[in-house]
Amino acid sequence: MPYVLGIDGGGSKTVCVLMDDSGQVLGRGEAGGSNYQSIGIEATFKSIQFAIQVAINEARQIINTITIEAICLGLAGVGRASDIKVVKNLVVELQNSKVLPITWSLQPENIVICNDAFIALVGGIGHDVGIVVAVGTGSIVFGRNQQGNTKRVGGWGYILGDEGSAYKIAVAGMNAALKSYDGREMPTNLVEAFKQHLNLGNIEDLIEVIYQRKWGVKQIAALAPIVDLAADSGDEIANNIIDEAVQELVKATSTVIDAIFIPDSIYEVVTTGSVWLSRSKIHETFSASIIKKFPFIQVIYPRFEPAYGAGLLALYTNQN
Repeated sequence: MPYVLGIDGGGSKTVCVLMDDSGQVLGRGEAGGSNYQSIGIEATFKSIQFAIQVAINEARQIINTITIEAICLGLAGVGRASDIKVVKNLVVELQNSKVLPITWSLQPENIVICNDAFIALVGGIGHDVGIVVAVGTGSIVFGRNQQGNTKRVGGWGYILGDEGSAYKIAVAGMNAALKSYDGREMPTNLVEAFKQHLNLGNIEDLIEVIYQRKWGVKQIAALAPIVDLAADSGDEIANNIIDEAVQELVKATSTVIDAIFIPDSIYEVVTTGSVWLSRSKIHETFSASIIKKFPFIQVIYPRFEPAYGAGLLALYTNQN
C-alpha cells in the first residue's frame, strides 16, 4: 500500500504524520523547530528527520514495509523560489538518510513544498478551498479559491506587519500604559496590570525588562493576555486596542475575499492561533464583523491540525 508524509514545520515545533491512501493517520511524530531561515538548514533537516522517524516507528507497530509515494512539507519562512530549491535538496537528503526505515518512491510531481499557511488552511477546513486567518505571535491571512488562485495578506513579520497579532497587541498595551503614566492618555488599568504581572516596582521599569533583558518577539507577544484580560474587565483603552486588532484582521480577510472569491459564493474561513482564544471575545467580534460584510461565509475553528493538511496535499498529488 502506498503511504504519504505530511510535514508541518514551524519556528518552535515540527509535526509529521504518516497517512495511507484513505487519509487515515497511522503514525505521528514531533520534533523541534524547522524554520531554516532562523535555525539553519542542518538543524531543520535534523528536526524533520526526527519527526518522520517517530511517526514511522509508531506506524511500524501495525505495518512492516512503508513505501512513501508523496510528501508535503509546509514550512514557516518558505515562499520564494530560492526557498523551495533549498527544501528540495533537503528532501533528497531525507531519501538518502540511513536512519529512516523507509522505501522511497517519489516522483518530482509528488513532492509538495509550500508555506505553513497553506497547510493550516487545508488542515483547518479539510480541503483546499477557503481562507485561513492565522493569528498568534504573528499574523497572516491566506486564501485559495476553486480555480486554484491564491491570495496572501500580511505575514510580513513583527517590524513590517503582523497587524492584529499577539505581539502588536502587547506592544500597543505597553505603549498605552506608558502614555497613561505620562499623562498623554486617559487612565487605564494596564499600568497596574503590567506592574503586577512583571513584578515591577514602577511602570518605568518596563525599560529594563524590554531593553536591558533583550526580550524577543515571543516573550513580548506572551504579554498580550494582559491586554485581553483588561479589555474583558471593561478597561476602555484595552478595549480600543482589541477593537483595532479585530478591524485589522477583518480588513485583511476582506482583502483576500475581494481578490479571489466571487460575490455571494459559499466557503469557510478557519481561524487558527492563540489570539482567537481570548476572553475579550475577539473571535466573536471578528466573526460577526466579517459575516456582516460577507453573509454567505462561515467562520470555524480548525477541524484538523496543519500536519494533517500537509498529508492531504500529498494525497491530492498522488491521486491526480
